[in-house]
Amino acid sequence: MDAPEKLVVIVTSGADRAEMATIPFVMAAGALASDIELVMAFQGDSVELLTKIGAEDVHAHGFPPLAELMQTVSDLGGKYLACAPCLEAREIGESYLRDDVEVIGAARLVSEVTSATNTLTY
Repeated sequence: MDAPEKLVVIVTSGADRAEMATIPFVMAAGALASDIELVMAFQGDSVELLTKIGAEDVHAHGFPPLAELMQTVSDLGGKYLACAPCLEAREIGESYLRDDVEVIGAARLVSEVTSATNTLTY
């Protein structure tokens, strides 16, 4: 039996770039709807989207609101991984993060990427 497909989406854009912050979630929802395992890794400014209020006011023209997309991806089984040093640099503690976020280091991200069928970076 073939191994299941897995997609890792690396997100680097924050709320100040609404379209580039939103597109990864559209791709993620599409992957999950196609029965592809989905992991999203957040680095740089994008970690701010993972706070409990980080996506509230993000709405790129032509797309659903980001908060809605994030909930959809989570409900469909997507995994959200946040860069620990990126959170620390922004003084974002784990208590400020959504409940579906896992804080990780470099080794875990490398493991996710090397085990993926494909990787997208935004």
